[in-house]
Amino acid sequence: METTHQLYYHDSTRMVDIPDQSVDLVVTSPPYPMIEMWDELFFRQDPRIPKFLEKGLPLKAFQAMHQGLDPVWAEVFRVLKPGGIAAVNIGDAVRTIGGDFALYPNHARIQSRLMDLGLMPLPTILWRKTTNAPNKFMGSGMLPPGAYVTLEHEYILMARKGAKMPFVGDDAKRNRSQSAFFWEERNQWFSDVWFDVIGTRQELGNKDLRKRSAAFPFELVYRLIHMFSVQGAVVLDPFLGTGTTTLAAMASGRNSRGYELEAAFFQGLQDQVAALPVLAARRLKDRLDAHQKFVADHPDGSKGFKYVNEHYGFPVKTNQERAIRLPRLLEVVPAGLHRFEARYDFPVRVEPEAQTGNLTLPFD
Repeated sequence: METTHQLYYHDSTRMVDIPDQSVDLVVTSPPYPMIEMWDELFFRQDPRIPKFLEKGLPLKAFQAMHQGLDPVWAEVFRVLKPGGIAAVNIGDAVRTIGGDFALYPNHARIQSRLMDLGLMPLPTILWRKTTNAPNKFMGSGMLPPGAYVTLEHEYILMARKGAKMPFVGDDAKRNRSQSAFFWEERNQWFSDVWFDVIGTRQELGNKDLRKRSAAFPFELVYRLIHMFSVQGAVVLDPFLGTGTTTLAAMASGRNSRGYELEAAFFQGLQDQVAALPVLAARRLKDRLDAHQKFVADHPDGSKGFKYVNEHYGFPVKTNQERAIRLPRLLEVVPAGLHRFEARYDFPVRVEPEAQTGNLTLPFD
C-alpha cells in the first residue's frame, strides 16, 4: 500500500492543482480573524483592514478579514466529492479596540459561509484548551458587569457536501470495513466536547514563523481523519502551516494535499517526516493496546464480546469491527518537488495465545 502527499506553496484561494470533486475530507485551521498575530497577513490581503481598525470600525475589519477567507471556502466546496466532509478548526476572537472590549464570532461567520455555499452543517465539536487562570482580559475583575468569561475552547465546524458518501462495489465496501474504528473509540471520539486533546506548542527555530503558526494538535487531526475518511482517501488542508494534517494523513494511510503561503515551513515538515514512522507506530500500538485493555477490563471478560477481529484475532464488541485492519507506516520518501510517497504494511494476526495482556506486534 502506498499514498502520495503533495504540498503547494502558494495561495489557496484558487486551488487550480486539484480537480473538481476529488477530495474526500478537508481538515484545516485558517488564520483567525481579529487575532492580532494574524493582522499582518490580513493587512497584506486587504489594505482597508488596518484603516478600519485605526478608525475604530472593528466590525468592518472583521467582515473584511472573512471576505479574504471566503474564496477558500468556495474552493473547498468545489473540490469536495459528493458526500465529502469539511472539518474546520476555528476559535473566536476577543479584542479591545477604541477602548471597547468585544467578542468576534469567527465560528458563526465561517459556518454561515459554508451553508451559503451549499454545505450541510453537522454537529460541531468543541475542544477544551488548557488556559492560564485568572485570564488577563477579565475586565474589572470582581465588579459586575465589567468582567468577562474566559474563552477556553475552540470549534471544529463540521459540514458535508450533499448526502452521505456512497461506497459502491465490493472493494470500496471492504476498504470501508477495514477502515472502521473500535467501539470504545467511537464512544470517546463522537462526543461533541473533547477534554482529552491537549494544545501543542510548535518547536520552530524561526521566531517569525512561530508567530504565524498556531497549529492544532496531531491527535486532533489524526482522530478526525479516522472518523471521517477511509484508508486511501484524499485529505486536503488549504492552510497547511507546519504540516500537521499531512503528517496525520501519512500516519493513517491516507493521501494528502496541502496549501501554504510560507514555503519556509517546508524545512520543519521535512524534519518531522523523518521521525514520523516511529510516532505512527507508537500511536498504532497504543490503539491496539488500548483495545486489548478494554477487553481485559470487561466485567465478563472475553465472554462479553460476540465477535472476533479476523486480522488480529482479538474480541471486538460489534460486527462492524471484525474487519478492522490498520496500516503501519514503514517509510516516507521524497518523490519530487514538495512531494512525498509513504509506504505501508499491516501488522500480522495476533494468535489466540497472545491475547492476554498487551499485544505484541512486529514494531514493538
